[in-house]
Amino acid sequence: MNRGQRGKLAMATAVLGLGLMSVTGCGAVNPQQTSVQYAASDGTQANVGPLQLRNMMIISAGKDKPGRVIGAVYNSSSENVKLTIIGSAGSQTQVAVKQNSYTLLNESTDEAILSSTGGAPGSLVEVSISEDGTNQSTKFKMPVLDATIPDYKQYLPTGSGPSGSATPTSTSSSTTTPSPTSSANH
Repeated sequence: MNRGQRGKLAMATAVLGLGLMSVTGCGAVNPQQTSVQYAASDGTQANVGPLQLRNMMIISAGKDKPGRVIGAVYNSSSENVKLTIIGSAGSQTQVAVKQNSYTLLNESTDEAILSSTGGAPGSLVEVSISEDGTNQSTKFKMPVLDATIPDYKQYLPTGSGPSGSATPTSTSSSTTTPSPTSSANH
């Protein structure tokens, strides 16, 4: 190989190396999002005892009006449990979750209504959650959303008129059958 061919080969190798570095360079300095757990939705997540709450949010027509809690509650224990959610001004709702199963708080279940959201749509409100039968409880923040997003309009509480028009305590007892992924840590 003569001197000119070696120079061309070296230049081609350098260009190829720069090209590969530019393609893979972003991943070398930025953290991988798949290694960080987060709520990839509008809702938030929390755990209390054997219960795992995912994509939890409150749908309401306005500040301090009734709000419907939607999301998913997974129960990894071998006993039926009842989740209590306590919101603003003592408003509360309960959700029954069967053993090794989950309850989806959506259009197919009884409404889980808080009589007062404690915040305007677009805000985060602190709620307290506890599992009945144990002293385990925790506080976390849930977003308050309204019908600005058309998919959430169906979840507005039916009594979302003046504050206090909905029942302060409701119980959701509908559950779905366990699935292979329901026992996985979500």
